[in-house]
Amino acid sequence: MTLSSRLVHRFSNEAAVAAVKGGGAPLARRSLEYYGVLVRSDLARQNRRLSGSKFPMLFPSEGSETMSLGNDFGWLHYTWIDIGTPTISFLVALDAGSDLLWVPCDCIQCAPLSGYHGSLDKDLGIYSPAESRTSKHLSCSHKLCASGPNCESPKQPCPYTVDYYSENTSSSGVLVEDRLHLATANDKMAVQAEVIIGCGRKQSGGYLDGMAPDGLLGLGFGDISVPSILAKSGLVRNSFSMCFREDDSGRILFGDQGVSTQKSTPFVPLNGKYVTYVIEVESFRIGVHSLGNSGFQALVDSGSSFTYLPSDVYKRVSLEFDHQVNASRLDEDVPPWEYCYKASLLEKPEVPSVILSFAVNKSFVVTDPVFLLYTKEGELAAFCLALLSSEETLGTIGQNFMKGYRMVFDRENLKLGWSHSDCHDLDNSTRVPLTPPPGAHNRPENPLPTEQQQSSPNGSAVSPAVAVRAPTSNHSAAVSNSLAPFHFLLLLVITRVSIFFIG
Repeated sequence: MTLSSRLVHRFSNEAAVAAVKGGGAPLARRSLEYYGVLVRSDLARQNRRLSGSKFPMLFPSEGSETMSLGNDFGWLHYTWIDIGTPTISFLVALDAGSDLLWVPCDCIQCAPLSGYHGSLDKDLGIYSPAESRTSKHLSCSHKLCASGPNCESPKQPCPYTVDYYSENTSSSGVLVEDRLHLATANDKMAVQAEVIIGCGRKQSGGYLDGMAPDGLLGLGFGDISVPSILAKSGLVRNSFSMCFREDDSGRILFGDQGVSTQKSTPFVPLNGKYVTYVIEVESFRIGVHSLGNSGFQALVDSGSSFTYLPSDVYKRVSLEFDHQVNASRLDEDVPPWEYCYKASLLEKPEVPSVILSFAVNKSFVVTDPVFLLYTKEGELAAFCLALLSSEETLGTIGQNFMKGYRMVFDRENLKLGWSHSDCHDLDNSTRVPLTPPPGAHNRPENPLPTEQQQSSPNGSAVSPAVAVRAPTSNHSAAVSNSLAPFHFLLLLVITRVSIFFIG
């Protein structure tokens, strides 16, 4: 026996007759609108087939904008996020070197927030799970509770402690589940995702002294991180991007895998595991001179303000830079910076380009290898090579080397992508909004994929959340009288310096 069924094209004459009977209007075949509908349908099918995710990209409901707020906030990049029901806004530091999202919560020891009110357009927040209708404690029996074996009862709230590489810097408290409010890039639809949040009751070290006073958004490989949870929930692809403008603003997009024309280099494992974003740097090129034996592995870390090289590589790079730069060294020391030079608007020195060669023969041109120093009158006085030496064999590529780029952390394909960008039109067909969409908190939540994940936070050191602050007042005391009027700490300005480049 053979069974058959007639196939009717949705834009055929037969379908048009049925549409008219149903009160609809037929679409004219071979019209511009007709072909447009077909193309949009094809693209939608391709996106669903290729991505396997619900949305192409998501960003925080407060908007995709990120910002650097200077020395008072540790020279890190921040973005506003909304958590809970009703929502509370937090200005969180963005850290690709760690996993946990934590915010100040039911505080025993947290940074004082009142001192930041004058520099922001709204108050910093403090979270309390008891005041959020959608909050619930993560129990010690949960797979993401690393402290579970040490709990007195599997039902008690899961405690956490995360120690960071920055000296004596940590966050501790309990883990909770609650809503993170997001929005789509295309149609500005509001989305809510259940994520894991560290209720940070006690902070120490740098977190009490200006760095991330209102919390930290870990973006690492760990299953507890927001990018991991969003991907495992099927909301977006397992990737995210951060874009850094030269005016210290930028964007963050979850699910973004970049553009087809971007360059990329693979992530490399540490001790056989992909625990953080490490790449292979094969060599440096300063100006036209390639430096042999200057390779090393580097952590790509948005939570580090500046870039650090292993001491032997730093010495070779800085000496070659000093040899090529057409400027006189400052007579005074400017700790921690070793190579600083005289400058003025009347005499613009020629600064050699700095280029990193990554694995697979990909070149990364550093947009801002130096930063500028101004007098209190706003006059250019000096500039310094924005590199620091590290005793570690693992280097760190920090925010200052990422400026002018859209950096794509493609965890799905285990590669770092980059392309030049002004951070406005991140896609030719989509203008990503800086501001939150209307009705940003009215969509249903998406479930947390709890049983599919492994635990991440623990009491041991993790990748650096904050590797360095701008020089403190102790350093400024080392500047001699001729530089003292420059008010080094307050007037340190990292700006675009392409006017110095040659070639």
